[in-house]
Amino acid sequence: MDTESPADRMIGYCTNVHAGATLEQTKANLEEYALAVKRIVSPDEPMGIGLWLSRQCVNELFSQGPKGLPQLGPWLDDHGLIPFTFNGFPYGDFHQPIVKHRVYEPDWSTADRLGYTHALAAVLTEISPEFSHRSISTLPLGWPKGPSWNDDVDATVANLLGLTKELRRIADTTGVFIHVDLEPEPGCLLQRSSDVVKFFQDHLLPAGDQLDLPAEVVCAHIRVCHDICHAAVMFENQAEAIACYEKAGIRIGKVQVSSAIRIPFDAMSDPERTDALRQVQAFAEDRYLHQTMIRRPDGDMDFYEDLPLAIASIENDHPVGEWRVHFHMPIFLDRFGLIETTQDQIGQCLRAIKPDDDVLHFEVETYAWDVLPKELRTDDLAEGIAREILWLNDRFADRDTQ
Repeated sequence: MDTESPADRMIGYCTNVHAGATLEQTKANLEEYALAVKRIVSPDEPMGIGLWLSRQCVNELFSQGPKGLPQLGPWLDDHGLIPFTFNGFPYGDFHQPIVKHRVYEPDWSTADRLGYTHALAAVLTEISPEFSHRSISTLPLGWPKGPSWNDDVDATVANLLGLTKELRRIADTTGVFIHVDLEPEPGCLLQRSSDVVKFFQDHLLPAGDQLDLPAEVVCAHIRVCHDICHAAVMFENQAEAIACYEKAGIRIGKVQVSSAIRIPFDAMSDPERTDALRQVQAFAEDRYLHQTMIRRPDGDMDFYEDLPLAIASIENDHPVGEWRVHFHMPIFLDRFGLIETTQDQIGQCLRAIKPDDDVLHFEVETYAWDVLPKELRTDDLAEGIAREILWLNDRFADRDTQ
C-alpha cells in the first residue's frame, strides 16, 4: 500500500464519542452505536472504526488472560468492524464531568504513557490479523508545565525511540506494521506543523542517530496525525502544513477529519455581533478544553486556552476579529445561525493530499456531540455519525473523479 487509492483507503469514525472507559461499556457501545452506524453506511461490506480503548479497558483485556484479546478480534470481524486505527490520546475516562487538561495526562515523558501505547500496539497487533497497516494517534507530547520543558525532553525522546524499537520488533516478527502518530493541538507542546518539524530535527532524529535508529526508521514508525480542526484553529493553511511535513520528510499517518467553530465578528453589524456572542457563549461548557485563537483586525493573534477566557477578554461587549474555537462540530455542518464552521478546510486538506503521499487512514472525530447546545444535538447519535461518514465519502468521490 505505497500509494493511496480508494481500495486501500480506510475511513471510519472515532469511538471516543461514546462514554464508557470499561471493557463492558466499550463492547456495549460498539453493539449499540457502531453496528447501527454500519447498517446505514455499509450494510453489506465491512466498515472501519477508529477504536478508543482506555487504559482501564486495556488492563481488563489483558487480565482475562488467553481469552481476552483473542475474543475481541473475532467479535469485531464477525460484525464487520475493522479497527484499522486506535485513538491513543485519551488515557482515562474521556467523558467524566470535567476533563479539560486531564486529557493530556500522562504525557510522553512518563513511563505510564509509554506503557499504555505499548499495550495498545499489542492489542492492535492481535485483533486485526488480516489488516497489516495500522495506526495509533497520540497526544502532541503533552501540555506545557511551565515556560520550558527541557527537563522532560530527554525522557520524552527516549520513550518515543523505545517505542520505535518495539514497533520495529512487531513488524519484523509478525508482519504487522504500526505507526504512532503525534497529533498537534492548540496550546500543547506541539501546536503547529513547524513545531513538529523542529521537534524531529532538533531532538528526535539526532537522538535516533546516536542509537543506530536511522531517520527513515524513526519516520516510518513515528508520524503525524493531522487534525484538520486543530490546524484550522491555529490559522494554519492546510496545504502549507502538509507541504511542511513533506519537505521535512515527516509522514502523515492519519488524518482526523474534524471541523472547528469560526466567528467572523468583523464582518457583522453590531446587533449581529451581540447575537453571535450569545450563540458562542452556549459552547463554553465544562467538560472539555476549547482553546480559542483570535485574529485581530491588525493581523495579530491572541491565544486563550479555553473559550470562557476568550469571552472574558472582550472589551465593552464588542468582540472583534475572527475567532476560531477548538470545538469539534459535526463535519456536515457549515454554519449555525451567525456562527460558521471551518468545514471548508476539510476540502482543502483532502485536495492537498496527493495519491502518492501514502496517507491511508481517515478518521471522523466528532467527540463533542453530547456537549453541543441542545438545538444541535441529534436524537439518534448513530444517524448523526453515519451522516458525517456519508458526507465525507461524497467529498472523496468528488476528489477522486477530478
